[in-house]
Amino acid sequence: MRENTIRHRVRYDECDPMGFVHHSIYLQYFEMGRTELLRASGGRYRDMEDEGLLVVVVRVDCRYKSPARYDDLIDIHTRIAKVTIGKIVHEYTISIDAKTLVTATVTLAVINRDGQVQRVPQSLLDQYGE
Repeated sequence: MRENTIRHRVRYDECDPMGFVHHSIYLQYFEMGRTELLRASGGRYRDMEDEGLLVVVVRVDCRYKSPARYDDLIDIHTRIAKVTIGKIVHEYTISIDAKTLVTATVTLAVINRDGQVQRVPQSLLDQYGE
């Protein structure tokens, strides 16, 4: 599975005093999306961590087009854009009723517990590689 969509109801604590989702919360939405994409594909980040491998964000490009608000039901669409031996790139679209609110590209790297860059696990290359 190279893409997946989940639904999320915006919680009060995710909003700023104006009632809009705070810009920093979208990074959490992206993480929710990629975690659930991996889970829907039969994998778990926990298994990688048990092997001593951690996935870290190394780049984010986020475009805010329109705000989400408290109690909105948003769709978080996550797509694997590219996987190489050194990185994993996800693309995201957050929308309400097919209206795009946010688009983003997030690049991840794999490190060990000492912070040293590692190869992307073969299981992910097999599953998502091009």
